[in-house]
Amino acid sequence: MWWTRAWRRGCFRLTPDKLARRDPTALTELGHLLETFVVGELMKQASWLDGVAGVGHWRTRDGDEVDLVVERNDGGVVAFEVKASQRVDAREVAPLRKLRDAVGSAFIAGVVLHLGAQSYSSEERLHVLSVDQLWRR
Repeated sequence: MWWTRAWRRGCFRLTPDKLARRDPTALTELGHLLETFVVGELMKQASWLDGVAGVGHWRTRDGDEVDLVVERNDGGVVAFEVKASQRVDAREVAPLRKLRDAVGSAFIAGVVLHLGAQSYSSEERLHVLSVDQLWRR
């Protein structure tokens, strides 16, 4: 198969050199890997909690999406967006804002997890956290 040959040649390999060159394909791969990893970690943590009704993602017809949405038994919603960037701008918070507006008072919090060091509250019920906050007290 073509993909087996490509894999052996290293076409799909995410290397430090490709990342250092800021190769667009490598950055996209890093984003997909980070999102998969973080969502997996969040789903593990959600499985340990009582009162979780379900997990999933949210997508609009306009193409806006939120990577992970956790719904509690009481209807409350907590949402997570994962970004492989050092800084977060307003565009990256926009899908969480749209979900917050659509869900209304059931929206507890939205969190953008990113690779930067800063953590802060962006606006009402929307927060930006460093990914490593997942493992800190």
